[in-house]
Amino acid sequence: MRLQGKVALITGAGSGFGEGIATRFAAEGARVVVNDVARENGERVASAIRAGGGDAVFAHGDVSDGDSVKGLLEASISAYGGLDIVVNNAGVSHRNQPLLEVSEADFDRVYAINVKSLYWTAQHMVPHFRTRGGGVFVNIASTAGVRPRPGLVWYNGSKGAMITISKAMAVELAADRIRVNVINPVAGDTPLLATFMGEDTPERRAQFVGVIPMGRFSQPRDIANAALYLASDEADFITGACIEVDGGRCV
Repeated sequence: MRLQGKVALITGAGSGFGEGIATRFAAEGARVVVNDVARENGERVASAIRAGGGDAVFAHGDVSDGDSVKGLLEASISAYGGLDIVVNNAGVSHRNQPLLEVSEADFDRVYAINVKSLYWTAQHMVPHFRTRGGGVFVNIASTAGVRPRPGLVWYNGSKGAMITISKAMAVELAADRIRVNVINPVAGDTPLLATFMGEDTPERRAQFVGVIPMGRFSQPRDIANAALYLASDEADFITGACIEVDGGRCV
């Protein structure tokens, strides 16, 4: 049980990578706060964890809203007495299309969820971590932040911002024993895949898989295993790191 006694908040945990991370963490002994803006999805994941013998509660919230993120901390304290780990997984993309065709509304939404969420979790969780003598952030960015694709310009930029912010946070918070690390997944077989590709067709899937040397999309289990390591005490001297979980895409 690599996370026994730990309390972990997973944002965007109602599907995809977040669901995989929440399920894996619970299997390793964590008490999990499952967050999602889609109530039905989040409640389903929390219920499934409990049915499998794990410990989880659902906390509804929008990670782009400061009061909502404060509520996630309060929900963690109410349910489990505190919080040790935050996985900033919630994320969105605009549709794969020329950069001048992305609307201002889509641009704002991408940056509010992918980037401003880091501001809000830092504002509310860092003071709490300091009172507890430390804590862990695992931020789910993307290979798009280090090896960007055309058609996803503004999404690429948001993930690049996540990576830079995480590294800067890691340095500034190291003295507080607050670790901050990043996972960069390659495109995954999740509900966001069609948005990344522009259209979900066999031809587009083949194009995307064709640039991944190991020949497949990432799966939630791949990201969950990396997140488990970075969140665990096994990684207690690792901060500011970026792990590409990408089948060789960024080599």
